[in-house]
Amino acid sequence: MAPHAAARDFRPSPVFLGIVALTALGGWLTWAGVGNVHLGVFVLVAGGWVVSLCLHEYAHAVTAYRGGDHSVVGRGYLRLDPLTYTHPVLSMILPLVFLLLGGIGLPGGAVWVDRAAVRSRGWDSLIGFAGPAVNVLCAIGLSLPFALGVDIFGPHHDFWAAMAFLAFLQVTASVLNLVPMPGVDGGNLVEPWLNPQWRRGYRLVAPYGMLLLIALLWTPVLNALFFRFVFAVGEAIGLPVFLVADGRGLFQFWGSIF
Repeated sequence: MAPHAAARDFRPSPVFLGIVALTALGGWLTWAGVGNVHLGVFVLVAGGWVVSLCLHEYAHAVTAYRGGDHSVVGRGYLRLDPLTYTHPVLSMILPLVFLLLGGIGLPGGAVWVDRAAVRSRGWDSLIGFAGPAVNVLCAIGLSLPFALGVDIFGPHHDFWAAMAFLAFLQVTASVLNLVPMPGVDGGNLVEPWLNPQWRRGYRLVAPYGMLLLIALLWTPVLNALFFRFVFAVGEAIGLPVFLVADGRGLFQFWGSIF
């Protein structure tokens, strides 16, 4: 029988704390204007994105634990340690590659949940929703200073541009995660409510769902519609579109080199 969690099982891992510290360092470098601004913004955005990925997966894990799957304790999922994830390529490497190449917050797939141990369909669905909910909260929280009228044209413009780009990544992740497609969280949200035949079909497609989503994003028409919708959502929560572009330009420092 899987163990119940003790207080130590919820302690953030040294790896996660190190990522948080590195992100804070990037934030300070950018805010204070110390060193190369591209380096500071890169560390801030990349580190902040990895922190949000860890929080996303933690939300899945802690909801699964509350819903009856205590096996997440033994797997170390409750400690925010990305090294414990089942699919490090899907959960960390692929999202980082898409961040570097396209400036998109691609959702990952990391924690393994024992669905048979979850006590109800409601909990099963909530497990799927918990991760995207974190991205939604991050998007709103990071956009809040702009909605409140922070001075984005002052001496800390670069810092706020980086924060705007990071908020934009959270918006893209929120939208993509909630797509009701097998293999992503939106599909996991609706799957428990499907009839057995449809659920079997979902599970057959799920291993390829992420690849299908990536392929769809490369389609020019769908790509344009996706970004149009994402920018509309960003503007609705107070995110300045031009500042997102500034932040992306600062983040992709290789553009200034080549």
